[in-house]
Amino acid sequence: MRKSLLLTILAFALSQASAFAQLPAVTLKTMDGTELRTDTLSNGGKPFIIDFFATWCKPCNRELDAISEVYEEWQEETGVKIFAVSIDQAQNINKVKPLVTGHGWEYDVLLDPNGDFKRALGCQMIPYTLIVDGKGNIVYKHNGYTDGAETELIEKVRQLLKQ
Repeated sequence: MRKSLLLTILAFALSQASAFAQLPAVTLKTMDGTELRTDTLSNGGKPFIIDFFATWCKPCNRELDAISEVYEEWQEETGVKIFAVSIDQAQNINKVKPLVTGHGWEYDVLLDPNGDFKRALGCQMIPYTLIVDGKGNIVYKHNGYTDGAETELIEKVRQLLKQ
């Protein structure tokens, strides 16, 4: 019984420790070619969302379109910011800007053509979404997209702001 309880406590502690991991330091580029280190991403002390996508990923595009429809409202209500991270490989990177422009996405878009940031975060599939609190801790992770999942995302941000 004691061993079981100890293992349960240890498992809980480890899950909490990983829930508050910091962003790894990986150098990415913006669409205009400016280099940016991922461990410096911030939103002035407010939560932000990192959303991994690719131009060819239909669920990713649906998710970013759905968020785009409410993004202005989200920003007004919570101040949340979104960093959309393209994992398109170098030979397809020229497709990212036309896709973003064509969809009218107002996100800060970062390019991860070698998958370094994706790998550092243990991302196996996309879309992959993270919420980072105002202190730089990763507090939420989610794989995949189903219609309406953006509602859960903003609820998590709202909860963070109440803490």
